[in-house]
Amino acid sequence: MTPESVWDYPRPPRIEPGRRRVRIVHAGIVIADSTAAMRVLETSHPPGIYVPPSDVTATLEPSPTVTWCEFKGRAAYWTLRAGGDEVVDAAWSYPDPAGGYEAIAGYLSFYPGRIDEAWLDDERVRVQEGSFYGGWITDDIEGPFKGAPGTLGW
Repeated sequence: MTPESVWDYPRPPRIEPGRRRVRIVHAGIVIADSTAAMRVLETSHPPGIYVPPSDVTATLEPSPTVTWCEFKGRAAYWTLRAGGDEVVDAAWSYPDPAGGYEAIAGYLSFYPGRIDEAWLDDERVRVQEGSFYGGWITDDIEGPFKGAPGTLGW
């Protein structure tokens, strides 16, 4: 497979169907398993992976955290409860996204660094640096990636 450079991704971001099976595991429990995920591709970012809520089996509770994306609009955050753990802001979603991003309305994107395991097919996802972005880094994605110290102004 030819690697994708995040510098070839567009701005504003593009949404496309995921090509790989998504599995999210926390505390030994599979909390999401999907072949219907969507990818959000934006310049300098590893892909954001969004899972349909019907493919999430864990308990998620709304968090008071809210952020704003200049393209997608208001993001709501979710606290995960699984295996006796509570992970605040483990995931986010766009309940009512801006025009052009309706395909991910209500879908959930999990931070790979806040849950125990994130997988695309049989490849364990690597964590994007920093605490704000939640991109999914795999062997077929090339950076450099926004998120590390000194890159927020990119």
